[in-house]
Amino acid sequence: MSGLPRWRPESGDTIITESLFRCVPFALAASLLGACAGLPPPVGPDYVAPEIILPSTWSAAASAGGVEAGGDLARWWRQLGDPRLDGLIDEALAGSLDLRLAQARLRQARASREQAAGGLFPVLSGSAGASRSRSAANLASLPARTIYDAGFDASWEIDIFGGTRRGIEAAGADLAASEASLDNTRVSLVAEVARNYIELIAFRRRLAIARDNLASQSETLQITQWRYQAGLAAGSDVEQARTSREQTRAGIPDLEIGQAEAGNRLAVLLGRLPGSLQAQLAEARELPDLPAAVGAGIPADVLIRRPDLIAAERTLAAETARVGQRLAKRFPSLDLGASFGWQAYSFAALGGSGSLARAVSGTLAATLFDGGRLKSAVDIQSAVQEQALVSYQGSVLAALEEVENALFAYAAGREGVEARRAAAVAARNAAQLSRNLYQSGLVDFQKVLETERTRLSAEDALATAEAGMRTNLIKLYKALGGGWAHSAAWPASAGPKGKEAS
Repeated sequence: MSGLPRWRPESGDTIITESLFRCVPFALAASLLGACAGLPPPVGPDYVAPEIILPSTWSAAASAGGVEAGGDLARWWRQLGDPRLDGLIDEALAGSLDLRLAQARLRQARASREQAAGGLFPVLSGSAGASRSRSAANLASLPARTIYDAGFDASWEIDIFGGTRRGIEAAGADLAASEASLDNTRVSLVAEVARNYIELIAFRRRLAIARDNLASQSETLQITQWRYQAGLAAGSDVEQARTSREQTRAGIPDLEIGQAEAGNRLAVLLGRLPGSLQAQLAEARELPDLPAAVGAGIPADVLIRRPDLIAAERTLAAETARVGQRLAKRFPSLDLGASFGWQAYSFAALGGSGSLARAVSGTLAATLFDGGRLKSAVDIQSAVQEQALVSYQGSVLAALEEVENALFAYAAGREGVEARRAAAVAARNAAQLSRNLYQSGLVDFQKVLETERTRLSAEDALATAEAGMRTNLIKLYKALGGGWAHSAAWPASAGPKGKEAS
């Protein structure tokens, strides 16, 4: 080697040297990342989705007429055939503050996942500087010196036992849970908009019934006053008629309050100011139609249809990964470091062969005694994992209960509406007949009061039942997880698993 001619850098060679040196950090990063493939599997438990025992069919499906095995639940409200409701839900999905909040949380979870993934990469940094120093007084003959330096530093914690990889796994599961929470917000938002829309129309119908009965009772009071003036009725009949009319009038403000609250709540759900929908919904007075059939599916569908269950299952996966993340801290850690740069007494000399400085370091560290803190951290996380499992299992049972209750309520509501409709028709006929008979002097006034009270009660109950029927349908769709589009990209192996009960 000594016989070879020595290379002396020229000005052009310095540029080439600097270009090569710029590539060094990236080459180092590539080589370090390539070493990741040879790392052992991460410590801690590998996540396996829990197996849930489920019934093969809904027990209430037999009594709930018009229940189908399948159906598109993503836009279930379209089945109601109300364009005004369709527009409100579309506006809510575009402007809801609750959705914006969930979307911000999703962006946070996505950034956390990227931050966790950054732990696998080495940290590269570059620096440049200059320092000027003067010697002590007894060395004053030496001139002041300026030292210029520039270079790169790299540090990397080798993920030998998989703590970083488990952290990435947990962050990925958290991200999936946030996505499911966003979908669950959509489900709840759509259901709330539809429910408040139904309530608004129901209050308007009940108000119309109350005002119609108020007009009828005012006519009855007028008739009673005429009969009293003619000496055909007692003064008590007049006061009873006035009492009945005022009681009906007293109930109207409560219905107006309910109507205003439903309208204001509906506006806020859309991200608008309270009261801003009055003009837009002034003509909304008829309840939407009921669909001919409801696609309830089978109980196993609930596990992949309900976003809240998906979020709970992904949370369990995240907490399982964190057990390994905590466990990895009990094992030794290996840190590698390297620096590469130049030092010279003049800026022009930087980059020359004589100014090159480099260093490599490695540190192996392990906790020898900590009073059991690291072990306790693993035990704490194992308990958190168990809580997540129990919470998920409880959420599944609660979801099945919601669907069964909604199916029963929908089935019972159908029968109740038909009975109340027949009762309302009979009550109207009885009230009209008793008024005619009283006007002819064939029945006493007490009979008129009873039939008018019955008519008001029956018609109000019918309006409430018809609205309740649609509210029960909304609850059923919400319990089934309707209101969001299931992604075909969702990995089947990562999701919850259901098994039919034997």
